[in-house]
Amino acid sequence: MDLLNKVAVVTGAASGLGLAMCQALAAAGAKVVGFDLDAGRLAEAMGSDMTGIAVDVSDEASVRAGIEAVLARHGALHVSVNCAGVLGPCKTLSKGQVFPTDLWNRVIGVNLTGTFNVLRYASLAMSANDAGPTGERGVIINTASGAAKAGQMGQAAYSATKAGVIGMT
Repeated sequence: MDLLNKVAVVTGAASGLGLAMCQALAAAGAKVVGFDLDAGRLAEAMGSDMTGIAVDVSDEASVRAGIEAVLARHGALHVSVNCAGVLGPCKTLSKGQVFPTDLWNRVIGVNLTGTFNVLRYASLAMSANDAGPTGERGVIINTASGAAKAGQMGQAAYSATKAGVIGMT
């Protein structure tokens, strides 16, 4: 897909892989909208050729509102890159205590459910696009980790979410 003037959404846009994707897409001529929970850091990270929207990917209403804002501003969505993710040190049993379910749910909510939320609302937006020369209406990239296949000691929740992302992709 030629990215010139295409509209791209990137989650986890305030830092790391998400920010690098924003910069690469903007350099290729895309109109980039970054989603991140941290509005302050997002505002600092976004270049003058990018827009940032505070979105909690684990919250369906927040994702829907973010995608609707992109469509209202740009009229279409062509690319979605899902980079949002959190770590949560998780040993099944540590010092005689079981891993807290609330931390497990937070990691699952952001990394797996959040990816699914963006995936489905981005798909809906892209379904309105005219098909390109090869029939595509858009491109969705979901990022995972080597931890999905090999696991990481103390990262059960993180590894499980990344395996889930691979499974749904």
